[in-house]
Amino acid sequence: MVFDILTAAAADATPKNQFGFWEAMNQGGVIAWSIFIILVIMSVGSFYILITKWLEQQKILNQYKAVRSNFWRAPSLREGASKLEKNSAWRQLVDDGLYAEESHGKMTDSLEAHDWLHGSLNRSEQSINAKLAGGLPFLATVGATAPFVGLLGTVIGIYRALINIGLAGSASIDKVAGPVGEALIMTAIGLLVAVPAVLAYNWLQSRNKRIAELLSGFSTDILANINSRGAVKPAVLTATSTQQAGKAAATAPAAKPAATTATTTAPRP
Repeated sequence: MVFDILTAAAADATPKNQFGFWEAMNQGGVIAWSIFIILVIMSVGSFYILITKWLEQQKILNQYKAVRSNFWRAPSLREGASKLEKNSAWRQLVDDGLYAEESHGKMTDSLEAHDWLHGSLNRSEQSINAKLAGGLPFLATVGATAPFVGLLGTVIGIYRALINIGLAGSASIDKVAGPVGEALIMTAIGLLVAVPAVLAYNWLQSRNKRIAELLSGFSTDILANINSRGAVKPAVLTATSTQQAGKAAATAPAAKPAATTATTTAPRP
């Protein structure tokens, strides 16, 4: 009982920290909390876009493995499309290519089939790329504006510190610690929000470029297959066929060396 009384008395005697994070934010009032909430929304939105776009990109890349191993083994594009997942980017390209082939016969002008198919596949490809790029402008905006939003809080905090100095007539630590702490906090939060957004934007953009290259190559293969009526297909090399090719090369007999012919020189007279 006595120990509890002494502990409580010591706790009451200990001075409370009046210059912490929450204290500085409370001193900043509505403006400081509004800027803080805006930065939190920016951060949450950036991480949400990062996670959802990464999952979307990874799904397309995983589906591409099935395209390379199973799709081109089918005897026709229609049968190969049935092996792909519905509503996938690769299935969309195949379906749009087949639809463009069918719709070309209904045209009355002299538009070449190659130009019509190429334009239709390119339009489908661009729509997929546009969908993958959705959300990236938000990351770019956050990366460009978050430091300035934090800087706004910094300017307001410094302004409040100067007002306190003018009212008190002296630059005592108890008058400027809160506003200056608020200014530094806003600067740090602005940077913590902007840097991950910029890194996420660059990383997702590089992955989108890789997917765009794969889509372009697949679109070209579809165009060639349609124009050749199924005769042209890309070479599909699986891991099993690679191992078999390596074993065949290892067991093949070595080429016989070229026969050397002995040359004799006639004795000089």
